[in-house]
Amino acid sequence: MKISNLFSLLINKVFACDPSDPGCAIGKLSPLPGMDPGIDPITGQFTGIVVFLNSILRLVFIVAGIWAFLNFIIAGYGFMNAGGDGKNITKAWDRIWQTFLGLLVIVASFLLAAIAGILIFHNAGAILNPTLGGAPGAKP
Repeated sequence: MKISNLFSLLINKVFACDPSDPGCAIGKLSPLPGMDPGIDPITGQFTGIVVFLNSILRLVFIVAGIWAFLNFIIAGYGFMNAGGDGKNITKAWDRIWQTFLGLLVIVASFLLAAIAGILIFHNAGAILNPTLGGAPGAKP
């Protein structure tokens, strides 16, 4: 059994089952009025807080990329204006390398998420763009 199917079964048995069903763990839990349940029952797409957190994470990566770009420009400017001073050249190179390593960490996090998605779910985008199977008989 795939992990995604197991997760879907667990969600259905714990949160979306009929209280009269003896296999039901908790009963039917409904979100509070005005709150999004988090999963669209027809498409299986995440909604609500999951989409919000995904958007925040994407914004963080975009800001990190812009910050790295600005750091490269500032370090290059410092390198050009060092005037042969070894201390200023070293500071500029340190800033370039630190920025490069920061970008490498960002890229590595995406790569590790894709590798984990392939190993666990057989889909590189499973962790980066999660979906659930949807309701039985639902059209994709």
